[in-house]
Amino acid sequence: MRNKKLASLAIALCLVMAMGLVASACTVVAVGKDATVNGTSIITHNDDSTSANFKLWIIEEKDWPEGSVRKLIMNDHGYEPGDVMGEMPQASHTYRYFKSRYSFMNEMGVAMGESTFGTDNEEIKKDLVKDSDGIIDCWLAQDIALERAATAREAVKIMGDLVEEFGWAGSGETINVTDGDEVWIAEFYGRDLWCAVRMPDDMFFVSANRARLREIDLTDKENVMHSPNIVSYGVNKGWIEGNVNWKSFSPAQVYAPHHDRLYSTRRVWRAQELVAPSLKQSPKEHNYPLFVKPDKKLSTWDIFKIKGDYYEGTDYDLTEGPAAGPWGNPIRIANKGEGAWERSINMHRTCYVHIGEVDPKLPAPIKGISWFGYGAPDTTYLTPLWPIMRKLPEFYEVGSRFEDFRRDSGWWVNSYVQEMATLRYCEAIEEIYALRDPKMREQFTETYAVQKDAAKLWRQGKKNQAIDQLTRFAYDRAVDWNRTWLKLGDHLLGNYALGYRNFKTTGYPQWWNDFIGYGPLER
Repeated sequence: MRNKKLASLAIALCLVMAMGLVASACTVVAVGKDATVNGTSIITHNDDSTSANFKLWIIEEKDWPEGSVRKLIMNDHGYEPGDVMGEMPQASHTYRYFKSRYSFMNEMGVAMGESTFGTDNEEIKKDLVKDSDGIIDCWLAQDIALERAATAREAVKIMGDLVEEFGWAGSGETINVTDGDEVWIAEFYGRDLWCAVRMPDDMFFVSANRARLREIDLTDKENVMHSPNIVSYGVNKGWIEGNVNWKSFSPAQVYAPHHDRLYSTRRVWRAQELVAPSLKQSPKEHNYPLFVKPDKKLSTWDIFKIKGDYYEGTDYDLTEGPAAGPWGNPIRIANKGEGAWERSINMHRTCYVHIGEVDPKLPAPIKGISWFGYGAPDTTYLTPLWPIMRKLPEFYEVGSRFEDFRRDSGWWVNSYVQEMATLRYCEAIEEIYALRDPKMREQFTETYAVQKDAAKLWRQGKKNQAIDQLTRFAYDRAVDWNRTWLKLGDHLLGNYALGYRNFKTTGYPQWWNDFIGYGPLER
């Protein structure tokens, strides 16, 4: 690789500051193949960034002539073109993959997500982020990995090599990667510092805007990868005191310490509590196990419900109390001033939820399903997509968060339903569940059947027929969901508009009337 830094450090610093606007915004989980009901591996990503370009494209595969170069473009997933910061030799062939605010699955069934993290140590933040002239941001690392990697292990190695040669740009990132057979958790801390761990196949992982890799055995060459200086850099900076235990090293503690981060730890506790309640962990701990073994094997539906969780039934239940209003609305909009809401996994600003489910027993182009839905997971649906589809419905490429509502935009249609649900959440969400949940359960059965049929065709050498079958099924499903959701939004508006229920007065709950002091008027 050759580094041709074409732009100045000043430009890079401006981009780093811009990236800070989307920091601390996402939740990811991962499940190993021995922890799922059907032997698939799962990675997820709730993209909760506020400035996300929600459009979804398929980047086509391509053969490249010898001598081709790959431009290194920072901040290339927004509404404006990114900045070319350098270049490197292009691979002879690049794979087909999904690109949105983040790229998330390629035709080889390699899938990934991300969760941003930072530190409350100003010295470390200055050294690793502000003073770094690295040019590989998270978007670029994931793009190149999906262009070139046929396995999760290869994807991690590609991203690590990029960071060691060109340097990391922006805040730290946790990236979960799977190919169905293996799941890797990689963390990038700044400059050329990174570490990655293979998750045991029977385990569950969650990360929520706080670095997670602790007590890592750096001598385990089969299951751990890291930059050569992952220890020496911290020692030289004086961030590591005393003897280093190479069999129990905590890069998250050295390079991304965060001492009081309820914003993050509460989500980790909640996800682990949902899959392994037998652990009976306190919601007030500072650190939780890196991996936990679920009490029972998990399905994609189980994971989808975790992605839409808002602490229901716990002391932190967002449907309870005055902040939820009279109709138990768990959505908390952004607020100003001192104070904070409980941060649930489900939230108002989620751009999309992606669940990458990969079956290691199937041919590579067939094995990875991208279950995709726009908006807050509790009020959205999942529809199956494959990177080898010949095309996507147009509604995935229509509209912008910064423009007017459009009925032909997929993201706006889902946001429409999400917003209408807030008119009377406790009742509207039951209507959404009643429509969505049976339809999704039926869809899971159909999707796995279609996937297996396509795999059979692929193995028989009928590759075009296999691709046609997946394209037709997934395209029609996505269009059907979008039309259904548009009608649902219209129904919710009609049913709950102007404070009525179907234009019949229902009144507030008595507890709310008591709370607000509702009573007879007095002269």
